[in-house]
Amino acid sequence: MDNNSSKSNKTPLPSEGAGGGLIVSLSPHAHGNDSVEADMFGVIFALLPALAVSFFYFGLGSAVVCLTSVAACVFFEWAINKYLLKNERNTIVDGSAALTGLLLGMNLPSNLPVWIIIIGALFAIGVGKMTFGGLGQNIFNPALVGRCALLVAFPAQMTSWPVPGQWMHYTDATTGATPLAVMKEAIKSGNVSVLEQLPDAFSLLLGGHAQGGGAGTIGEICGLALLAGMAFMLWRRIITWHIPVSIIATVFLVSSLLHLANPIYADPVTVILSGGLLLGAIFMATDYVTSPMTPKGQLVYGVCIGLLTLIIRNWGSYPEGMSFAILIMNAFTPLINNYAKPTRFGEPTP
Repeated sequence: MDNNSSKSNKTPLPSEGAGGGLIVSLSPHAHGNDSVEADMFGVIFALLPALAVSFFYFGLGSAVVCLTSVAACVFFEWAINKYLLKNERNTIVDGSAALTGLLLGMNLPSNLPVWIIIIGALFAIGVGKMTFGGLGQNIFNPALVGRCALLVAFPAQMTSWPVPGQWMHYTDATTGATPLAVMKEAIKSGNVSVLEQLPDAFSLLLGGHAQGGGAGTIGEICGLALLAGMAFMLWRRIITWHIPVSIIATVFLVSSLLHLANPIYADPVTVILSGGLLLGAIFMATDYVTSPMTPKGQLVYGVCIGLLTLIIRNWGSYPEGMSFAILIMNAFTPLINNYAKPTRFGEPTP
């Protein structure tokens, strides 16, 4: 009897479907409506308030950067899957490439030229994601891989921050100093009076500070919009509180101690609401693939990100340290998972 006839005469086992696929497993069984697509598009929906505020402040520049980034990331994932990996499965429909593109765009200045954005998207998808095998196998956050690659390759363009309100300006927008740059100057000079240039916390929360100088990246302009996105994701159980709260609490505690010890360090509320800390803590550090699995591990992960962010901000070369801190801790995630292992069920207790 040949192989074809033996396959055709095979009777499926009770635990197999007609196609031979396993449909029954041992208990316990978990039931839910969660899926990769639902989570990806849920995060995109949570980003919409911050995206809308960025359109209001940056106009054309924000639209060009974000749309270019999303389109380029989706294209590169499709092209790499089809022509390099020879994968017939269409992975762009799960929303992960679009989310990577949106997060990358929101981590860029609103005057960045299109060709630089495309290079960043290629790094994000090609190096940060597909090199490791695609969604679920990457060890670093892809959007941050793209951002940091551009920051190293194009430091001048990546640290040029447009002053909002120039709605129809794109690459020719007037730039200014960001709150993080002011903090850095106060630390370098040792002159506490420099901090008088900082906007108040209410302005940082609503985005009104942007009218007085450079506002930073597209996604960091309004703290309230980012917190609204966090509330939505917590309500939908897309994320848990452990990582964002541990990052914010660590930054608040340590920056409070620094401010009390020496007033050249800004107050903790200003530190939290400035730069990309909220964007990173809520939307980047909470990435399922690159963050620890257990609540205990997530708390350790968040505390370390908070500490590293402050170390880089206060004593490093760059005014912002959130992206580097998350990528560093992405590398430590396997060790944290080994330290904080999930509870095993069904084993005898001593």
